[in-house]
Amino acid sequence: MASETATLGGGCFWCVEAAFLGLRGVQAVVSGYAGGPQPNPSYRQVCTGSTGHAEVIQVTFDNTLIDYRTLLEVFFTVHDPTTLDAQGADVGSQYRSVIFWHSEAQRAIAEDLIAHLTREGVWHNPIVTEVAPAPTFYPAEDCHQDYYRRNPNQGYCQAVISPKLAKLRQKHRALLVT
Repeated sequence: MASETATLGGGCFWCVEAAFLGLRGVQAVVSGYAGGPQPNPSYRQVCTGSTGHAEVIQVTFDNTLIDYRTLLEVFFTVHDPTTLDAQGADVGSQYRSVIFWHSEAQRAIAEDLIAHLTREGVWHNPIVTEVAPAPTFYPAEDCHQDYYRRNPNQGYCQAVISPKLAKLRQKHRALLVT
């Protein structure tokens, strides 16, 4: 087994976390914050948009069962990479689309996939996903971890997360743990 780490931001971390928790080869998913200068920010601070942090997930995965490019393909399925600093009603730099790479190989894979998706015209608008070196990651408070599984009937989960999971099941069924 070869563990690797991916750090991704695609809007609210509850949405992205829920998608990655069900993937074969994913060992752990932690919601948190990255990309800003303030150490140990709180959810309330990050929500103001003033800390520079993005809501992200940090994924630990077995790259012999799921590779980094496939993780990124899932990432691009469950969020809109063409909206600058926004995902749906979530607006602000804390909701930006970002890939924080942990190695030069990850950087190259991310840039290659973005170029491929652009050439294929998958979206009508340009991809604005930031690709940057992984900064310090700060885990979010416990109440934000595994949020969808603990609150599946909550309004936000039903209206926003459930449709993303349905799209994930439709496009990537073979990657899901049964």
